[in-house]
Amino acid sequence: MTILITGANRGLGAALLAHYREAGRAAFGTARQPEGDLLPLDVTAPKSAVALAQRLNGLPLDLLVCNAGIYPDKGQELETGYAAPLWAQGFATNVTGVFLTIQALLPNLRAAKGKIAILSSAMASDANAPGGSYIYRASKAAVLNLGRNLAVDLKPEEISVGIYHPGWVKTAMGGPGAQIEAETSAAGLAARFAALGPDTTGCFEAWDGAPIPF
Repeated sequence: MTILITGANRGLGAALLAHYREAGRAAFGTARQPEGDLLPLDVTAPKSAVALAQRLNGLPLDLLVCNAGIYPDKGQELETGYAAPLWAQGFATNVTGVFLTIQALLPNLRAAKGKIAILSSAMASDANAPGGSYIYRASKAAVLNLGRNLAVDLKPEEISVGIYHPGWVKTAMGGPGAQIEAETSAAGLAARFAALGPDTTGCFEAWDGAPIPF
């Protein structure tokens, strides 16, 4: 089983990479500024995604985990914050970057009839709208929509797509007051990815398997 995880240089992405490697899987990770054995990928740059596909040279991918993401509007004030460049950065990474990565690696996924796991957030749900974090919420809702539509289009090719909430994780993004450790989230998500298939493609689930309303 061959796995590729974007944004694997820290936080949840690094925990997922470590989880799979400890389980003996052939797992690769990417980073915008890679160190060690990570592969270079800037999800906001179309040429970078194409270069990654060329580097993989047709390697069949059983699982692509689209984890790379940012939270550019944390702590912004409604009256003075949310500048246009933050919107552009948020959507370029959290939405367009996911699409470009999937698009570039479709031949690799098709070669293995692989799976795609997209990391969104419960903050994307219309049922969970306490306000604030408009850029993050909107971008995660958009990538949820993207995943749901990709699930429809790729189902005839036996490529399943799942969209997942990792929980409130103790990372640089989640902060020290978060609820769960990255390793706990990674183990739960790995179980969800393993369960993903034609009957569950298009699902929106939490790391522990709880369904999330759209």
